[in-house]
Amino acid sequence: MKQLVAQIGRSKYAFSLAIVVAALSSVSHSYAGPREQAKRIHDRLTGVPPSSQVLDQMESLISEGLVSEAADIAMQDAAFYSVTLKNWITPWTNEDADVFAPLNDYTATIIGITRDEIDFRQILSGDILYIANATAGVPAYSTTNNAHYQALDDQSADLKDVLQGTTQSSVMGIPAAATAGIMTTRAAAKSFFKDGTNRAMFRFTLINHLCTDLEGVKDTSRSPDRIRQDVSRSPGGDSRIFNNSCVGCHSGMDPLAQAFAYYNYEYNIENDPDGEQGALQYNQSGQIDADTGTRVQGKYHINGNNFPYGFITNNDDWNNYWRQGLNKNLGWDESLPASGSGAKSMGQELANSQQFATCQVTKVFKNICLRSPQDAADRAQISSITNTFTSTGYNIKQVFADSADYCKGE
Repeated sequence: MKQLVAQIGRSKYAFSLAIVVAALSSVSHSYAGPREQAKRIHDRLTGVPPSSQVLDQMESLISEGLVSEAADIAMQDAAFYSVTLKNWITPWTNEDADVFAPLNDYTATIIGITRDEIDFRQILSGDILYIANATAGVPAYSTTNNAHYQALDDQSADLKDVLQGTTQSSVMGIPAAATAGIMTTRAAAKSFFKDGTNRAMFRFTLINHLCTDLEGVKDTSRSPDRIRQDVSRSPGGDSRIFNNSCVGCHSGMDPLAQAFAYYNYEYNIENDPDGEQGALQYNQSGQIDADTGTRVQGKYHINGNNFPYGFITNNDDWNNYWRQGLNKNLGWDESLPASGSGAKSMGQELANSQQFATCQVTKVFKNICLRSPQDAADRAQISSITNTFTSTGYNIKQVFADSADYCKGE
């Protein structure tokens, strides 16, 4: 009996203590002053503490209700570009989502677009590339190696100051019409056009920029007429697997991934098996691939015997079958055509969807608030920031400021 009473007493004490701690936490959260909020914003945006002068400036602005202006001061710190943005972007550049991968043209280009407040939709369609300026003292940009960016990495260069914008068409030897933002950077080609069937480029674009893997857009109601020959219609001898599973992804993916039909990553597989010295290769008008007899890369015709009656790719025309069915809720822009030719127009189709905008805001929210959206208030804030993002020129830098504002009292 005495043990039971003692146990009840301890339980009551623990319960009371939990209430007190929760109350104190609530008070602390609710009454964080402008100076504490300024430091929180700076810490979250840069990962380094502010100087006394910067903290004073930010505190003053927050006291006046000018939180975005305070966040802008924090984002003038070099660490926002060289640390926060670099670590945020780098996992998108490789299949392993490795945050420790070297700086490359994919990462540098998004950092530059953010710094210069360029329409963020350009990351999937723009003729744009960011390289180091002449003051950096690094090897020139090369289409066949990453030495240019590796040197910047090695010297811990200030990416805020050293990057300058140029065009892919002027330095990579591909037509402006064939450029598609980060999808046609060398780093993306090395990761997602190397070997395979170019479906990897589409899949990882979905993961990184629409925040969904193929399972999330699986729809078995779409027509399978554009699924390539390499996909067996009876895997393991069972056609039900294809009809109930495979078709759900391939029926939508293959018509869209056809936009990459002229692209490849070329390298010497014997002497350079990891492709460190490889380059993006694009079949321009008049170039004929020996394996296909057209401009289409030979990889689009591999394993044709798996299902000879499947779709044969003979150009880079794409169609978005997901405009209808379950994936209509991704919020496609009805002012755009649901079809086109090449990676640029397909990138525009993806980047103008509501899902693209919501994905970018959610990723920033997680990065700055250090958590996923948890409740109705968080979801409402995501919606509000997304509306601002899409109505003010897709300025991702403002999304960082707005997220920092929302989480400044946590």
